[in-house]
Amino acid sequence: MTKERHNELYQITFAGQILDGFNDAEVRGNVQALFRISDERTASLFSGATKTLKSGLSHADAVVYHERLTKAGAEVHIAKQPAAAVNLETETAGAQPPVSSNAEPATANPTGPQQETPLEFTGNGREYFGIWIVNILLTIVTLGIYSAWATVRNNQYFYGNTKLDGASFQYLASPITILKGRLIALAILVVYVVLSEMYVEAALVFAIAFIPIIPWIMVRSLRFKAVNSAYRNIRFDFQGRYGQAFMVAFVWPLLNVLTLLLLTPLVMKKTHEFIANGSRYGTTEFALKADTGSYYRFFGKGLLIAIAFGVAAFLAMRYVGFTVGSIIAGAGYLTLFGYFMAGISNLFLNAVHLDHHGFESRLQPLQMVWIYLSNSFLVVLTLGLFTPWAKVRMARYRASCTAMRVSGDLNHFVAAEQNRTSALGQELGDAFDVDFAAI
Repeated sequence: MTKERHNELYQITFAGQILDGFNDAEVRGNVQALFRISDERTASLFSGATKTLKSGLSHADAVVYHERLTKAGAEVHIAKQPAAAVNLETETAGAQPPVSSNAEPATANPTGPQQETPLEFTGNGREYFGIWIVNILLTIVTLGIYSAWATVRNNQYFYGNTKLDGASFQYLASPITILKGRLIALAILVVYVVLSEMYVEAALVFAIAFIPIIPWIMVRSLRFKAVNSAYRNIRFDFQGRYGQAFMVAFVWPLLNVLTLLLLTPLVMKKTHEFIANGSRYGTTEFALKADTGSYYRFFGKGLLIAIAFGVAAFLAMRYVGFTVGSIIAGAGYLTLFGYFMAGISNLFLNAVHLDHHGFESRLQPLQMVWIYLSNSFLVVLTLGLFTPWAKVRMARYRASCTAMRVSGDLNHFVAAEQNRTSALGQELGDAFDVDFAAI
């Protein structure tokens, strides 16, 4: 870069044109989400007149914005900034001074105050019921083949109705890719079952040989889910390593058993680190910033709760009656269930950071237990027909208790190269019940 270019400022201009392969509604939605502007302002940008979207940019920052907007489908151009250029936010705000020649690039301010941006779930049970019932019927009619399409439709509905800062998440997986992975996983499972019936020794060898594959399945499953998830047209990714997965799957659990479960909090922390530190949003890494003590304190409180209810139930059964003791034991179980169900999510999300941004989770144990129990009761009472409402209800509550602590804005992320990965890892995990998640 020359000295002259280093001192010059640039701007991004747009005349309402869209790139080949995109449709008008899609690009309008992408631009509106990127800049968080009103419908009226978006319409004015697509009127055909040349508008300045961003100004006061260095050449490097201008290239970043050009790449972002091009990925969104907008035909934009980089131009040297005239002396009186005004960027999109200034025009939107109204009577604000134009960007000066020493304006800073519009990126996140790591030293500025954090603003809490809540997560929002906008789906409803009646709407999802139509998707859910069609998925079930078509899966039955096609002898399970449609299940791949059902998975995509379900995920697209929940992703699309989950919003952060006015923009929805996206699920991008192809049903064909998922179907191929499931067919391969099914074939392997059939081979194992046949070997088990015909040659017990061969089945045992097969099972032992499968053990080293489990960490690979974990990594592939997490990566497939990540790269097929996006926000503001930027894909997530997962770059965890086989060795890390092997430690989490086998070594740490084995050490935990050998120490009589004293390492349980540490094992959970290592699992959370593996998932969080391996995750990416575009090129930006997530990071788990938590001390081991917080995990031991969390499990210590759970242990005290269990001991308290256990002693109370024992004394009640001995001196009052079996019924009263059973009620206390049941209450203790539900209390522990809610404590861990809400607490593990809070512990993980509150420790995760993305660049200078953080997250906040405030799930309440009693509320989680109430939603879980009432959902279960209504699902049984309606012979399963309440399931869509139950899923939507839980998703809405989780979203209402989750927020992102944003420093500056979310427009400074650079999209990583769009990676693709096979669904085989995820589907092998499903077939052999090797599920893996942080919460």
